[in-house]
Amino acid sequence: MPHSILSLASVSKEFRVGKTLIRAVDNISLDVLEGECLAIVGESGSGKSTVANMILGLYPPTQGEIRYQGEVLPERRSLEHRREIQLVQQNPLSALNPRRSVAASLRLALDVHNHGSASQRPAMVEALLQEVGLEPELARRAPAGLSGGQRQRIAIARALACQSKVVVLDEPTSALDVLVQARVLRLLQALREKRGLTYIFITHDLSVVRNIADRVAVFQRGRLVELAPTETLFTQPDNTYTRALISAVPVVSADEIALREKLATGNRQP
Repeated sequence: MPHSILSLASVSKEFRVGKTLIRAVDNISLDVLEGECLAIVGESGSGKSTVANMILGLYPPTQGEIRYQGEVLPERRSLEHRREIQLVQQNPLSALNPRRSVAASLRLALDVHNHGSASQRPAMVEALLQEVGLEPELARRAPAGLSGGQRQRIAIARALACQSKVVVLDEPTSALDVLVQARVLRLLQALREKRGLTYIFITHDLSVVRNIADRVAVFQRGRLVELAPTETLFTQPDNTYTRALISAVPVVSADEIALREKLATGNRQP
């Protein structure tokens, strides 16, 4: 039975905009199981990215606590915490320094976290490139000379460079075309199985969620409104908002069309 590697306990986050206090996340309690891919979905403004930023330590919670491996994460994260909880961003071009070569970007991650000796790191960079399906020759290139799919693979390699355990994936395929998106999703699945990674997959795209997630957390206006295994959520959603999200997903098969019609009329499968 998998245990919780990361948990949020009654977590809220408020921002002050002028004289207005905005509660972006409202009393969220959620466990992330070791080795799973948990998708956090919802419309823009639902609070999913704010939760991701709190997990990464970019925002402190206003209330509640976040635990990693059973210990409360401090507001100022240690180097070890930052090594073990990594991020893959939506736009790999902006995430990578345009003035650094691919090798320099990957080497920086190894240097910062003191992973391997100086003499070992060039070989480690080459191994990382091969692990994400890229030729070692690309190490000399700048990010601008790569395709979107290649850049995202570099971003994934950088997140894994120091043996991270939890990877927050913030819309990691939304900037890619459909074919490249499918290849990157297959890579993420393979890496999760090989390395025993835990993914927190932030997205608004439910069609992607169905292909990668073990469980889905649905956010609406800063609140967690439903949490269920992926198949259960797509076939027997409990929440009205969840049903509306699923009914809006583009479908191609007769079974999916029938499901969409049932959800649109408020019916549920028995």
